[in-house]
Amino acid sequence: MADFNKVLAVGDYQNGEVNVVVEIPVGSNMKIEWDRERAAFMLDRVEPSIYAKPVNYGFIPQTLDEDGDELDALLVTDQPIPTGVYVPSKIIGILNFEDDGEMDYKVVVVPVDNRDNGDSINSLADLGERWQRKIEEHFAHYKDLKKPGSTKVLGWGNIDDAKKIISESIERWNKR
Repeated sequence: MADFNKVLAVGDYQNGEVNVVVEIPVGSNMKIEWDRERAAFMLDRVEPSIYAKPVNYGFIPQTLDEDGDELDALLVTDQPIPTGVYVPSKIIGILNFEDDGEMDYKVVVVPVDNRDNGDSINSLADLGERWQRKIEEHFAHYKDLKKPGSTKVLGWGNIDDAKKIISESIERWNKR
């Protein structure tokens, strides 16, 4: 397997596009993580099935979030995308999230080319308030059985907010 941080760039984030590597397909309760040191995916843990991921979960290569991991991405599709697939993606917003006292942002994206819906999702508003509430509920509680109260959803940001966090994450990557 290739080292995604060496073979993929962030993407043209200033124009609203990033590359996203899928770690966890939608519907999975397997906590699969990219191991940067080994350039491989690893199964970190098995979550309770009630906390299966409501979206595809992945990362943006060549970025580092405040928690020291690659910047997370929530990739919205109707179907699960397998672990290890990279997807050219359109930025539509960001979830401001805190995990164990550290900021752990989640950039919300959709595939750049979605002919099924005519590329109709261009902002968080296009997903609707109910979608946002489901995501908030998931991230506010997915660690409750092991470590209650360790996660906090701090609200949503727009595309420009996401670009700012991506830019800061690229700077951290370049300084590492």
